[in-house]
Amino acid sequence: MEVASLAAVEVEYPGRGKALGPFDLSVEEGEIVALVGPSGCGKSTALRLLAGLEQPTRGTVTRTPGRGETSVVFQSPNLMPWASALANAALPLELDGIDKTEARRQAADALARVGLSGAAAAKPAQLSGGMAMRVSLARALVTEPRLLLLDEPFAALDEITRRDLAADIHTLWTETRPAVIFVTHNVEEAVYMASRVVVMSASPGRTFSVVPTDPALPRPPHFRTTLEFRSAAEAISRDLALSMGRAA
Repeated sequence: MEVASLAAVEVEYPGRGKALGPFDLSVEEGEIVALVGPSGCGKSTALRLLAGLEQPTRGTVTRTPGRGETSVVFQSPNLMPWASALANAALPLELDGIDKTEARRQAADALARVGLSGAAAAKPAQLSGGMAMRVSLARALVTEPRLLLLDEPFAALDEITRRDLAADIHTLWTETRPAVIFVTHNVEEAVYMASRVVVMSASPGRTFSVVPTDPALPRPPHFRTTLEFRSAAEAISRDLALSMGRAA
């Protein structure tokens, strides 16, 4: 079942011209799709359209999730600096009118799911970058969304933390299997995270190619050393170079 789609969408900004499109994208229930492309091609714009944070100049955006069933994790954790990790994770539920005690109970469960049960009282300044991103992820998952949008959530993290969080997201995904769209600049990260990778052209972004990867999710140990992983990463890197007008 299709959860969300963009059909021939275009986005233009006054004085800046066209930033995206025409661009088509769809994601099925329980599917993880990655978007890769050169800087400024409109990857994050596409995510904002799907989140309902922006409207297309032309084209159609379709989302079947209802209110509170779409969550977004941005590159920056965007946590309230004065509030505890627990209060940050509970925010979507409290804004939705859920009783504070119940919201905090569900938020505590969400923090435990991302490995932060011992940091519920910590303020953002007391957290490492990886821990802050885990709080942001807990906040996104606390509503059990049907559509999860991840906009370069690992970009500011070190390689080991990136890998740990990628594996953790897969583990969390197995619990409720939301549709996921994952934006990244990192080709290997895209292959690891998704069963389908959409390569976008330079701005205004269009679909240059769609590369399927190993459909088995979550990934088995040592997946990054397999021939399937390397072949998909090389194919995407080649298409990315070609989409930018460079020799592969």
